[in-house]
Amino acid sequence: MSKLLRVNMTTRQCTFEKIPAAYVGMGGRGLTSAIVGKEVPPTCTALGPHNKLVFAPGLLGATICANSNRISVGCKSPLTGGIKESNSGGQPGGHLAKLGIAAIVVEGMAPKGEWLQLELGKDTARLVPCTLAGNNNYDTVAGLIKTYGDKCSYITIGKAGEYKVTAATIAFTDRELRPARHAGRGGVGAVMGSKGLKAIIVNPEGCTNHELHDETAFKEAAKRFAQALTSHPVTGEGLANYGTAVLVNILHEAGGLPTNNFSNGRFAGHEGISGERLNQLTQERGGEGVVAHGCMSGCIIRCSGLYPGKDGKLIGKWPEYETLWSFGANCGISDIDAVAHFDKLCDDIGIDTIDVGAALAVAMEAGVLPFGDAEGALKLVAQVGEGTPLGRVIGCGTEVTGKVFGVRRVPTVKGQSMPAYDPRTVKGIGVTYATSPMGADHTAGYSVTANILSIGGTVDPLKPEGQIALSRELQIATAAIDATGLCLFVAFAVLDKPEALVAIVDMLNAKYGLSLGLDDVGALGKNILETEIAFNRAAGITEAHDRLPDFFNDEPLPPHNITFGITPEELQTTLKW
Repeated sequence: MSKLLRVNMTTRQCTFEKIPAAYVGMGGRGLTSAIVGKEVPPTCTALGPHNKLVFAPGLLGATICANSNRISVGCKSPLTGGIKESNSGGQPGGHLAKLGIAAIVVEGMAPKGEWLQLELGKDTARLVPCTLAGNNNYDTVAGLIKTYGDKCSYITIGKAGEYKVTAATIAFTDRELRPARHAGRGGVGAVMGSKGLKAIIVNPEGCTNHELHDETAFKEAAKRFAQALTSHPVTGEGLANYGTAVLVNILHEAGGLPTNNFSNGRFAGHEGISGERLNQLTQERGGEGVVAHGCMSGCIIRCSGLYPGKDGKLIGKWPEYETLWSFGANCGISDIDAVAHFDKLCDDIGIDTIDVGAALAVAMEAGVLPFGDAEGALKLVAQVGEGTPLGRVIGCGTEVTGKVFGVRRVPTVKGQSMPAYDPRTVKGIGVTYATSPMGADHTAGYSVTANILSIGGTVDPLKPEGQIALSRELQIATAAIDATGLCLFVAFAVLDKPEALVAIVDMLNAKYGLSLGLDDVGALGKNILETEIAFNRAAGITEAHDRLPDFFNDEPLPPHNITFGITPEELQTTLKW
């Protein structure tokens, strides 16, 4: 990657630049956070002209490295008020890397009422009027394919992004051109909508993978890395067969599956929304269903199966564990087909399944719907795409919904909903929720590994001891992995197989002609976190915001009947080194 693309929505100018010295050697989350940290005023209005939206593939993009073509999206979040990096799979990350684009920086705003789309090709970029505004993601992509063909990949927003609701996502097309992969968290779709940018067309024609400083060394390291992934039971078998939904039964058994708006740690209907059930129905129904499917080129983990309805026709991708939880257990719904329709609807409208599903549970607690009402919940989600007042409330996520309906138990940190692990029973993830610069985000430091799965060691999930150090080390490592463009799921193998991390460092050295050591990975992660924390502090997000809602310390969670129990003073030490 050799250039940065600035896209000015106000003047409609697209300008390629040499990468500034301050950003050299950065990629993915490292680059998005560096640009946001340096160029976005921390106190600016997130949906105003001073915010910037940054797209950046990772350092290992456009290579033969397995699972390395993810993309980071950065901005000031309209949901948290702080810095945001939201990560997605799909094809555009790899295609942007092939085009030699280290980052796209979207600046300014189009005149009110105007919608534009960005066309990208080899050494070309231009903004043109978009006639597809008012469509959701699937119809938008279908319209783009008619114009640009099926060799491109596409980045779009649905109506939620156009309405600028703060749980709006940005969709990235998968290998079959479905807009089913999303930068889902923090309201990045609302920022794209505020810019007047409806779509990005990425045409990789005429481009190839990057030249390597040492091709022989890179190939050898890439082979070792792939072997580490395929030989690990999670990345080599479990995720392909059951997707991330493999966690449903595991978390239920552990008593950490938040149920009926975080009021219980177990869900009686868990088997109906489990990975085992997902696999079983996909195989029994056949048709367009597929077990073990990769969302992007080069994926060998293949966790994103394709889920068929009763008639064998495709509903959508396999719902992620967090989606099966948010609309399922947390709303008291055990109908896996209903969850699949919820997932497809959210993909189409362009909204975060975590924040919207958790908002539904809060609305259920308020009496808007009864727990377990799948049909009513689907109708309510559809209102987000219709732009009704109630739909806009739900579309702005869990915290807004809780405020509107006067609910006490609102599971958010820094305005963002907690995902599918109760921090009273999985205490390490609670530390991550509380302290990550991103707000409540399981991917920021996935301590479920050692707390529940005994991967990378074992830390008792029910006891406070060891949780601070566990979250700290995982947040550092995750920030570095996000900079490479690697899928976060490679961490399962990296934590258990030291040779996997060595292979990653060897690939970076072979690609760029560097001499990095293992310690440099930690230094990279710390540098990214320090940039993000500095932005948040300047935006007014202080250590007092690094807390869980008080009900996690006030209300013991069945079945273990324990509270979170890690003090604010202890939490303040997490990201200090």
